[in-house]
Amino acid sequence: MKALQYRTIGAAPEVVTVPDPEPGPGQVLLEVTAAGVCHSDIAVMSWPAEDFPYPLPLTLGHEGVGTVAALGAGVHGVAEGDAVAVYGPWGCGTCAKCAEGKENYCLRAEELGIRPPGLGAPGSMAEYLLVDDVRHLVPLAGLDPVAAVPLTDAGLTPYHAIKRSLVKLVPGSTAVVIGTGGLGHVAIQLLRALTPARVIALDVSEDKLRLARTVGAHETVLSDARAADAVRELTGGPGAEAVFDFVGAEPTVAMAGAVAAVEGDISIVGIGGGALPVGFGHLPFEVSVNAPYWGSRGELIEVLALARAGVVSVHTETYPLDDAPLAYERLHAGKVEGRAVILPNG
Repeated sequence: MKALQYRTIGAAPEVVTVPDPEPGPGQVLLEVTAAGVCHSDIAVMSWPAEDFPYPLPLTLGHEGVGTVAALGAGVHGVAEGDAVAVYGPWGCGTCAKCAEGKENYCLRAEELGIRPPGLGAPGSMAEYLLVDDVRHLVPLAGLDPVAAVPLTDAGLTPYHAIKRSLVKLVPGSTAVVIGTGGLGHVAIQLLRALTPARVIALDVSEDKLRLARTVGAHETVLSDARAADAVRELTGGPGAEAVFDFVGAEPTVAMAGAVAAVEGDISIVGIGGGALPVGFGHLPFEVSVNAPYWGSRGELIEVLALARAGVVSVHTETYPLDDAPLAYERLHAGKVEGRAVILPNG
């Protein structure tokens, strides 16, 4: 089969031919119908050799949907031909967090060498994907594969971050979204669907701010030296009850701290390497800072339900597998509006 692999540190990913996988006991083989392109993949491919944690070559793609092509021995609950989404943050399935459905916070994944597809295990940017357990599959139930695949990360990750702050996003409150690309433009829709909060979107790109307005942001602010003052003015002075940073670089986490209100929440979702000092005098009183990761399987089911209800969608552009390296080039250059989706068998 064809697959997009990262093969050499510092080099661009390549489309290569690799052996077709076969499901062993308990495993499910999917024919991949769509795979999402994510900034996290670019971050992985930017790590130097001394810090690289995964064996190479690595088949990319941690967002995947497909149809069940074959079942390993002992698999029940799905049948050949079923259309499913892949829940990506695989865990051990037995620790306290996994028992809650929070495999994104598995307590033993590192110890046991369990890796998500595309982030250590072979990923979805291939004609076939081997899934380790049926519990990591969620029925699409009528959703279009291209529309659904970004929701497995670009939908699930902001949903998980927003859900923990819902109690603070009451009428009259404000939510700030920093970075309105793949995850951020979904976060805006989720905030509008789930809360009465006023949504202010920040980005360095006028094109992405235009997208933010299209998907429902009440206000947009160019993220420059005046942005924090502009947000404070829009809130009448207090700042935002919840701030979601989908970039996570030093300038954006500093911005998050500058616009948060007393007792506000700051969620640093992006993996840009920034850190925010926490301590008396650094932030307004009782501000909570967290760094959430992905989301639970139950939350993925909820996100897909929101998509079926028509309240959240992802702007996408599609590419055949042979053009997947081009999709990463466009993403790295900031030219992708929303999410790029690869069609391995399209």
